[in-house]
Amino acid sequence: MATATIIGSGPNGLSAAIALASAGVSTTVFERNTQIGGACSSSEITLPGYTHDLGSSVFPMGIASPFFRSLPIAIPWIQPSVPCAHPLDDGTAVLLHHSIDDTVANLDPDDARKYRSLFEPLAANFTELLPDLLGPIQQLPEHPLLLSRFGLSALISAASLARSRFSGVRARALFAGIAGHSVLSLEAPASAAVVLVLIAAGHTTGWPIVRGGAQTLSNTLAHHIESLGGRIETSHEVTHLPDTSLVLADITPRQLLAISADKLPVPYRRQLQRFRYGGGTFKIDYALNSAIPWTANECSLAATVHLGGTLEEIIASEENFTSDYPCVVLVQPSLFDPTRAPTGHHTAWAYCHVPNGSTADRLGAIERQIERFAPGFRDCILARVISPPAALESWNSNLIGGDLSGGAMNLRQLLFRPTPSLYRTPVDGLFLCGASTPPGGGVHGMAGFHAAQCALQYLTHPTTHRTL
Repeated sequence: MATATIIGSGPNGLSAAIALASAGVSTTVFERNTQIGGACSSSEITLPGYTHDLGSSVFPMGIASPFFRSLPIAIPWIQPSVPCAHPLDDGTAVLLHHSIDDTVANLDPDDARKYRSLFEPLAANFTELLPDLLGPIQQLPEHPLLLSRFGLSALISAASLARSRFSGVRARALFAGIAGHSVLSLEAPASAAVVLVLIAAGHTTGWPIVRGGAQTLSNTLAHHIESLGGRIETSHEVTHLPDTSLVLADITPRQLLAISADKLPVPYRRQLQRFRYGGGTFKIDYALNSAIPWTANECSLAATVHLGGTLEEIIASEENFTSDYPCVVLVQPSLFDPTRAPTGHHTAWAYCHVPNGSTADRLGAIERQIERFAPGFRDCILARVISPPAALESWNSNLIGGDLSGGAMNLRQLLFRPTPSLYRTPVDGLFLCGASTPPGGGVHGMAGFHAAQCALQYLTHPTTHRTL
């Protein structure tokens, strides 16, 4: 029987393990930490009884994932009333609603018309587009015409698309806040791709959280692996390539070089060394004695709130990630999941982007932005845990310099991630399967699924793999 080792138990590693075990491959997952999940995990890190998501917390690509949706498992998704909110200095907030009608109701009439023209076709065809959007770019698309229409807008900068499509403050601000998830300058080519996908997801499958925290999702995937006969070992760090038929590594190029450089040909090593990591993250987890006191009450309808003000402010913030007024992503899951905190109390987290590996203290800047739209927030804080880039990387070695996306999502690395051979390496049976491969960052399991398909093809036709 063929055997497989999966290095790392993030969502992609677990998904690869499911795909291989389902195909009859004897599969073992090794995880360095004491709990599974990688950046999709939860723990009580502030006070007893307060459950915090250590990395990802909101899962638009998780609920939309064709792979997750194909599995015979029940993931307890919770849909907030609206996918996200963006407060403004006039005391109101612009909301991304599930409904396009409700979203455009609070935009300027001309922007409402243009919003419909941009997002109605994308939302209407989102389910059909997902396999192409979440697959390797080299594969033949299932819907080439739909994909080409998406690509015409996706390949330009978020700033250009926002300015050309919208004239009002509200539409531009909503667009810019969501574009911040690209972790690119909003003037960078292809920075519009992420915002198009996330808004379309908001209008179709939503931006849900998981009951009990992100750990629930990882545990659900792990239980399915075990039901298929697979094994998971925690507290097991892999320092050299295991001797199994297949090795699928849910790690980034830097770690792969560390454990297998002596096995990799020099040209491939150089390609991995040229791989570029993206902006870092400065994150704060909060235990709160009450809900956040938003000036715009409608912010309490969303688990995800973007704090950055106008389009121009967010462009300045994301240009080099050093602004005194950073664009802040804040998540307040306990408003919709009472299992996260004691009755009447809450959890929240907030982060801003920083240069990769930055040691700058962004606590004050983040909390000023929260107080700007929720005066009195600091009075709600019972405890906080601060995680600068070094702390994030120490906890999860995939988060190089605080990069949550497994590498910069710029145009080149969207196409060739991490090299033109994508999941494959020149070593027989060795594949990459993490966020450094297509389709990149996010919790969706699709990188693991696609890597596993490549690995299964290798078992059948190993000589094809050797032509790399």
